[in-house]
Amino acid sequence: MIRVVRRVVVAPAVVLLAVLLWLTLPWWLVVAAAVSLRLPGRWRALRLAWVVVLYLSIEAVMLAVLLGLWLASGFGRRIRTPYFEGIHYDLVQGVMWVFFREAKRVLKLTIETDGPSPDAHPGRPILVACRHAGPGDSFTLVHALMHWYGREPRVVLKDTLAWDPMIDVVLRRVPARFISPSPGAGEDLESQIAALASDLDENDAFVIFPEGGNFTPARRQRAIDRLRRIGMERMAQRAEAMTNVLAPRPGGFLAALDAAPEADVVLVAHTGLDHLLTVGDLWRELPMDKRIVMRWWTVPRDEIPAGREERIEWLFDWWQRIDDWIEAYDAAPAGPPSPTSRK
Repeated sequence: MIRVVRRVVVAPAVVLLAVLLWLTLPWWLVVAAAVSLRLPGRWRALRLAWVVVLYLSIEAVMLAVLLGLWLASGFGRRIRTPYFEGIHYDLVQGVMWVFFREAKRVLKLTIETDGPSPDAHPGRPILVACRHAGPGDSFTLVHALMHWYGREPRVVLKDTLAWDPMIDVVLRRVPARFISPSPGAGEDLESQIAALASDLDENDAFVIFPEGGNFTPARRQRAIDRLRRIGMERMAQRAEAMTNVLAPRPGGFLAALDAAPEADVVLVAHTGLDHLLTVGDLWRELPMDKRIVMRWWTVPRDEIPAGREERIEWLFDWWQRIDDWIEAYDAAPAGPPSPTSRK
């Protein structure tokens, strides 16, 4: 029923809103410019207005294209075949390129990757475990995997993102899973994740965020309390020692490891926008003039322990390493881009 509401009510509403926005765009631009003159910063309201217009326009155009693909596939009968799946991945890559190009220009953002990259393992599938913090980090990661490294991501993401009509439609036509951070009774999330991670080919990248949500101090404390509540005191103490990340929830990641025994592992940390925790934080920072750095580590499969408990220790070790990297990076003065970075 909820999906019907999203498709029948929310999706048409988004298209209508985009059309109305373009019809009244001169008025909105005048208002945004006038407001910007009264605000600190450089054309803050005008920049934000353009990003909103761009995103709604992309959303409306994509929904129309996706409807056309549904019709062309025989009213959805062939929509999940490899041919149409490839078309959808190409569409996502194109949308990401357009949106990130404009967002970086308008918001004054620079995105760099540093360290060994996923293309260090050509011909092998990868499991990507990423730190979760700051606005849009999942989109930034997917953009990097597709645009820079030529990977087709299979993403595990929160079910709340399905309220975005474009994301809802696209990710139900390619391998992906919407999951609830608080699953109900009888919901076997690990089996769903294992199914998604199965049968990866050489250009696939399975993507998961083991923390289960964006970092906030309150969520960090809840994660520590949860570990103590289930009797994992030593892991709770390790989580307390990590001040920039949440304690990872290993279940889904371990399920993916078991389901994809041929895949290497890539771990990703990033910093630059992680202090932006609220909408108010985002508003005050516009334009951002920020450098987002994504740090990649690759771990060959034969370096990963075989036992479950050993793998949990291994994952916590890596999360401690990510925490240390964030701490060191934030404390260091800004310098020139790394010679191995890509923009």
